[in-house]
Amino acid sequence: QVQLVESGGGSVQAGGSLRLSCVASGGTFSSYAMGWFRPAPGKERDFVASISGGGGVTYYADSVKGRFTISRDNAKNTVYLRMNSLRPEDTAVYYCAADEGNFASRRSSTYDYWGQGTQVTVSS
Repeated sequence: QVQLVESGGGSVQAGGSLRLSCVASGGTFSSYAMGWFRPAPGKERDFVASISGGGGVTYYADSVKGRFTISRDNAKNTVYLRMNSLRPEDTAVYYCAADEGNFASRRSSTYDYWGQGTQVTVSS
């Protein structure tokens, strides 16, 4: 069983930055792809970004491409989401997720484990 704990959320003004962290325990972290998701209208979990177990492959939603960066430190069992140029529409609870199959998929159904989420609020 893998446990995921997110942190780093908060309130910022539009144009600001935040870095989210997600620490994993209970598994072989480097073998899992990791993803970040957030709710969207009509979707409980909308894809934001993902990264393969080794960190060599990353994917981004079009809405965050060029503003957000996903990375991981396998020695620390941690995945990060650096968010720059934040917009009010980025306001959401952000969830990290782990995929044992290491697909780094955009599909939330691919992921096996989920954290509890961290709130990000962006004011205009």
